[in-house]
Amino acid sequence: MSTFGTHFRVTTFGESHCFGVGCIVDGVPPRMDLCEADIQPQLTRRRPGQSKLSTPRNEADKVTIMSGTEYGRTLGTPIGMMVRNKDQRPGDYKTMSAHPRPSHADYTYHEKYGTHSRSGGGRSARETIGRVAAGAIAEKWLKERFGVEIVAWVSSVGAEKLGDDEVNIDTITRAEVDETVPVRCAAPGAVDRFTKVIQDARDDHDSIGGTVRCVCRGMPSGWGEPCFDKMEAQLAHAMLSIPATKGFEIGSGFGGCEMRGSAHNDAFAAREDGEHEQGGRLRTLTNNSGGIQGGITNGEAITFRIAFKPPATIGKEQATATYTGEEGTLASKGRHDPCVVNRAIPIVEAMAALVLADAALGQLARDASAPRTDKPASTTPLPQKPLPTPEEMAAAAAKVDAASGSGPSSWDAKAATAAEPPAKKQKT
Repeated sequence: MSTFGTHFRVTTFGESHCFGVGCIVDGVPPRMDLCEADIQPQLTRRRPGQSKLSTPRNEADKVTIMSGTEYGRTLGTPIGMMVRNKDQRPGDYKTMSAHPRPSHADYTYHEKYGTHSRSGGGRSARETIGRVAAGAIAEKWLKERFGVEIVAWVSSVGAEKLGDDEVNIDTITRAEVDETVPVRCAAPGAVDRFTKVIQDARDDHDSIGGTVRCVCRGMPSGWGEPCFDKMEAQLAHAMLSIPATKGFEIGSGFGGCEMRGSAHNDAFAAREDGEHEQGGRLRTLTNNSGGIQGGITNGEAITFRIAFKPPATIGKEQATATYTGEEGTLASKGRHDPCVVNRAIPIVEAMAALVLADAALGQLARDASAPRTDKPASTTPLPQKPLPTPEEMAAAAAKVDAASGSGPSSWDAKAATAAEPPAKKQKT
């Protein structure tokens, strides 16, 4: 299906070479400051044409919010967002219309639906624009409400891997990741190594895979719904829905299989006063669990890694068959990435944010329906901004109008104040 989430729900739409792509986001809390400028940075990090290591397709990927906000604030209604496709070249794919590309979804889509998009691969990776836009909203809410931070980076390309001491997951920032563009590995010493691997594959009209690692810091304890909607199960679902993913591991991952329980167990200790109060009374001295135990967050950082295969569409000639079974060869045309991990960073961050926002809203509902005073509040909010005055709303409206180029707003603060009922007091 094209919808993800239960409480924070996202539906994506659009194909690679149609008019545009986008999403509908339902469940966004009301009265949150939100405009295109909050969403665009992540889309810019994802967009094609950033370097010679990515597809040369040139798209600005400028987002437009079509509904769900007014004067720069969310209304609590579904938020619609869209990005226009401006550099479509469906003609590049005419020679491939008779042959399914090896390891691509051309054949399986045709088997499932009896048809498939012949202009570039259908939804393909361009569909992830909607995920990134929705994830930017989820991230903003998580940061403002709970202080959650999400950072992803490239941890390997082909056989080249980061050393354990090259990245500090407790302090790594997106700024550090972006300083190592075009590979986004957050380790300056690894940039040349990773770049060479991708360049070699590209120059050979081939592709290469890699891995992305992600950390979610500032996590409250108590999020996740056992048994079948455990936090790590939801994260795995989200990550493996990203195009080209082939593996997921959390915490110690597959390496933990080689350890004894006495070494793998994360010992508990009292949390110091004022130290990450939302994390609960206890902390762990190690984090082999990856921040999740029994499918529920324990207040430590969530850490996981995702494996991405080499992109299926390559320029090297390959043996294949037509849809009718006749033998043939195919050398793909068009514009494609020789490696996707460097552009997958904001997609991984977005999907993590969508999972966490969905879990947070579920826990908010659970806490509200079960009045317990002895339980550390897993959803205790950070201090909230007061509701804006009519004058502040008028200024916000003018700012939105200026950013959109729509001219002066006809909105009147006094008239709006008289027409609207008084806002409810915010709970603290």
